[in-house]
Amino acid sequence: MMTQGRTGGDTKPVVCFGEMLLRLSPQGQIPLAQAGSVAIDVGGAEANVATALASLGLPTRMLSVVPDNPLGRKAIAAIGASGSDARFIATAPGRIGLYFFEPPAGPIAGRVTYDRAGSSFALADPATLPFAQALDGASLLHMSGITPALGPDGVALARAAVAAAKDAGVPICFDGNYRANLWDAWDSDPRAILTELVSEATLMIGNHRDISLLLGQTFSGDGPDRRREAAEAAFAHFPNLQLIASTARHVETAGTHRLAARIDLRESHWQTDEVRIENIVDRIGTGDAYAAGMLRSWLKGGNAQDMAKSGLALAALKHGIPGDMVLVTEADLEAFDPAGGDVRR
Repeated sequence: MMTQGRTGGDTKPVVCFGEMLLRLSPQGQIPLAQAGSVAIDVGGAEANVATALASLGLPTRMLSVVPDNPLGRKAIAAIGASGSDARFIATAPGRIGLYFFEPPAGPIAGRVTYDRAGSSFALADPATLPFAQALDGASLLHMSGITPALGPDGVALARAAVAAAKDAGVPICFDGNYRANLWDAWDSDPRAILTELVSEATLMIGNHRDISLLLGQTFSGDGPDRRREAAEAAFAHFPNLQLIASTARHVETAGTHRLAARIDLRESHWQTDEVRIENIVDRIGTGDAYAAGMLRSWLKGGNAQDMAKSGLALAALKHGIPGDMVLVTEADLEAFDPAGGDVRR
């Protein structure tokens, strides 16, 4: 089956909407409590997708809110440097959200510490954001469950984005990106809120656990059978949904993982073989890399196999790249060899 992501001519821009963050990481695997310095990287789930697609030569627009200060300007500059359109990033008083990432070291697992409460994005008034302008002529709105998890104001922002996309006739890709710590920080009802948003999506990124949360049911199968059972239940519940993308990760050690990718359509599905990824440098942002790789193929009219392979390739590449973002060329992605590792000459 061919799933078209554009309507002839040049590819229309993908609009990525969400909070931009700064990531602070201690150097040399020093615990945060003992660190004397940190590296600063720009990130955020939706920004990671925007910059990855832009680096692959696809037009993207980032829609967000940052403070009008040096940290906000750093975030805007990172978007522009990737080739993504930063004109729709608004500025407002306040602060930029931060998170601290301590990478895994030996038997010690990696850890994320958030410092993002009350950010310019989280408190933004939806009426002040240029939704209509950003979505004009767009091929897709990409957003995630992180935005509504920020609190009641985040829910309002997510609802406004969905409403604007509907008004513009732009399909929605919704990445579940469930963050329990964010939802648990306020009197939330994630199932009801996420179900409302996913009901308007054409594409969903999420696995059987995400679907269990949405539908309030468990699935009895195992492995691929359970994933297909969950996908069919989601398709039955959400009539607008046409595609579900997911990954399956098996952790051997902190530095060695096995990863497979899957695409479920209403009529069919495709799952890749596992790729063994060794000497992992950084796994943060690998899910966003998968989303970008999958969307890269969807936008070009690829089938389920193409989308799964493209998403898996970009996700695997991201494991060897520090920071949140993966900026590789189309040639780099096409040259990906899961069995490779030698120097290309």
